[in-house]
Amino acid sequence: MDLDLRLVRYFAEVAREGHFGRAAAALHITQPSLSRQIRALEQRAGARLFDRTPQGARLTAAGEVFLTHATALLTAAAVAVADTRAAASPARLTVGYLHGVIVTPAMAELRRQHPDAEVRTLHLAWNEPRPALLDRRVDAVVCRLPLVTEGLDVTVLYPEPRVLLIPASHRLAGKESVTLDDIADEPLPRMATDPAWNEFWRAGSTATGPLLTSLEDKAELIAAGEVVAIVPAGSASYRPDLTEIPLHGVEPTHVVLATRAGDRGLLLNDLRKAVRAHLTAPPHAPAT
Repeated sequence: MDLDLRLVRYFAEVAREGHFGRAAAALHITQPSLSRQIRALEQRAGARLFDRTPQGARLTAAGEVFLTHATALLTAAAVAVADTRAAASPARLTVGYLHGVIVTPAMAELRRQHPDAEVRTLHLAWNEPRPALLDRRVDAVVCRLPLVTEGLDVTVLYPEPRVLLIPASHRLAGKESVTLDDIADEPLPRMATDPAWNEFWRAGSTATGPLLTSLEDKAELIAAGEVVAIVPAGSASYRPDLTEIPLHGVEPTHVVLATRAGDRGLLLNDLRKAVRAHLTAPPHAPAT
């Protein structure tokens, strides 16, 4: 049977939305057209894939089986296109990075070695490194741990100490160092839907803190005296109203290079060498 990947993509969207109307809107087609396409796919597959209900669309047992294969087919197709384009077009590489992580020296070295290549950088939000790699927006990411590493190759570059970030008027301002006991009752921010981030950057604190969706909001809350936060050293350099204090008794975070597992190529190999050679611990961080 010839299988139209366009129909497979339509099927996967209906399965994800659980509703023909919402799936049609996401696909930018009309609902009647989408229904016809799904019926055509069901005829080709020889099985009903959805139970239509007034509330939406529910996968049948056959649909559940087909969804597993459909997901693998769409992923394989995306990889095939990306790899083919990479082989047919001029060399290109996109490197993602996070706020406060400086990749310039490594990028300059890579561009020097490959003047005809297209080497780009892309700033990513705190929770984007893994998704950006898996959906191929970037080919590599320089980011901080913690990071879900399944399906990725990760190289540790250097440690960054964690410090306490507080307003300059805070009761602890001016101290040479503090411990977790000193902030046991202080509210620390939490990030929505990321237990690993909360566990690491709250250092096991049980104190109640506001729930954030953006790290950019954190500095304003600290400056307003509503929270304190555990952050990488150097985070207060652009805010004169905030100050950092060394935090004893907590392990550092680590800056890492992450790529998709199994990805190879001259540009990527030279990137790995460049980041190891040129991205080293800043002056405030201990050497590896």
